[in-house]
Formats: sequence, C-alpha cells, structure tokens
Amino acid sequence: KMMAESTAIDMSGGRGGSMGFVDASVSYESQNLHGDIATNDELVPASSLSKSSTKVSRAAQFLENKGYSWMLEVDDIDEDSQKPLLEELDVDLSDIYYKIRCVMLPFPSMGLQRTAVRDNPDFWGPLLVVAIYSLFCVYGQLRVVSWILTIWAFGSLGIFVLGRVLGGDIGWSQTLGVIGYSLLPLVVTTAMLPLAVAVPIMDTVLRITGLVWASASAGSLLVTPELEKRRMLLLYPILLLYIYFLSLYTGA
Repeated sequence: KMMAESTAIDMSGGRGGSMGFVDASVSYESQNLHGDIATNDELVPASSLSKSSTKVSRAAQFLENKGYSWMLEVDDIDEDSQKPLLEELDVDLSDIYYKIRCVMLPFPSMGLQRTAVRDNPDFWGPLLVVAIYSLFCVYGQLRVVSWILTIWAFGSLGIFVLGRVLGGDIGWSQTLGVIGYSLLPLVVTTAMLPLAVAVPIMDTVLRITGLVWASASAGSLLVTPELEKRRMLLLYPILLLYIYFLSLYTGA
C-alpha cells in the first residue's frame, strides 16, 4: 500500500525538551481500542471484551443446559400495574367512613343503609376503632392493647358461635366487623367521662347511654330475621361484652 510522504511536527518535546520534525509516512500497527472518554477510564482492547462476552454466553448456556435458565430472566416491571398501598391492603377509607356514620347515626331518617356494616365486612375499620378505644384505656401502657384486641377477637367469636347455634345466618368476619364498629359509642363515652367526673349522676348517665347505644347498634345488625324470636338470647351476651369493654377503662 502506497502512502504519501508527509512531515509532521513533534510537540511532545522529545528527550531534550525541544520540538522536532518526524516522518509521518512511517506507519504503526494499529490496535482496536475501546474506552469511555466521559469517565476517563482506561482503554480496553476489544479482544478482551469479546472474551468476556464469550464467557458470559458460555455461563448462560451452562445454566440453560442444567435447567437454571430462569436465573437469568429479568421481569419487566409495569408501572401501570403497581397499585397504591391502601389498595394493596384492601383499605377503602370512604367505605370505613360510611360504616362509621351508620353506627354513630342509627336513625332511619338519615337514609343510611346500616346493613352495609354487616353485609360488607372489612378488617381495618374495626381494628382502627378498637385501637382507638385501647388508647383511651391504657394511658400509655401499650402492653394492654394486645389484651383488648384479644377480647375483641374471642368475644366476637363467642357471639358468632352463639348466633349460629340459635339458627342465625352470619359469619365470623361479619360479627367481628359489627362488634368492632359498634365500639364507637364507647369511644365517645370514654372521651366524655373525664368531663363528668365532678357530677356523679352525669357520669352514670354517660356510661348507661354508651352501653345501650353500643349494644343496640350491634344487636340490630347481628339479629337476623331467623333470630327475631330469640333476640334477647343474643342481645344479653353482647351487652355483657360491652360492659367488660367499659370496665377495662373505668376499672370497675
């Protein structure tokens, strides 16, 4: 291959630090280099990259032959399919608020469908109500919260078993939700009791009102048409359960 004669200036300074002339016609053996200018990395020969890629392909082929090709699979994450945390936990705040209104306002004139508390049970709403009541009861003694949650769970289980024995058609999850939501009147009662300490009669009236309110709210939802003639057999244990809940706050 013929190359045209040319002259170039050597700016490196050479050994003596002075510039000189070199013959640019001299050809040097070039080497294919690869590097990243932006990060100022060292240049890596393309041959080394080809060797490393060959090793990777051999490893992939080995895993595939052994039946472990799934280790090299990468799942594509679809951002559109990711749900919010509340939706993942099946928490519907609007539904919880509606059920709270059904319990706190049990009047037919309000136009609320109170049976939604029983027919569409959830877990997080009643748990929130019981947790709030626990905070009123314990005054910073967090170890008592677990006991109140246990009473809620097993007390609801007892009401559920009794209801099924009497011939009612209701599930444990429904009973758990109704008992939990119907604890709201006692939450209001315990919040108002410190204001009525100076008036003993008012204190007693608040306690009785809270117990009747909670028991009537739970009983009206748990007493199905099959239990109309035996409703007192179910209302009495419900009243006892709420009396025990209130005693955890008053200590009496």
